Amino acid sequence: MQQSEVAQLRQKIVEEYEAMKQGLSGLASGTTKHAFIDARMKRVDLYCDRLAQYMGEQEANQTISELYIQVIG
Repeated sequence: MQQSEVAQLRQKIVEEYEAMKQGLSGLASGTTKHAFIDARMKRVDLYCDRLAQYMGEQEANQTISELYIQVIG
């Protein structure tokens, strides 16, 4: 069960990063775009905290960094 929770959290992080990527190239601008991306980053932070409960803080940070590079490039 722990592994599936980690996989679910990883998938949620990927989805947030994909939304951010789309938001960066979307029609919104200025404050609206910033608020959208800020909300997504706050969710990623929450998911990272939950990941840290399973794999430790350092590995969780490594994971979100790798996923960021994978999605945002």
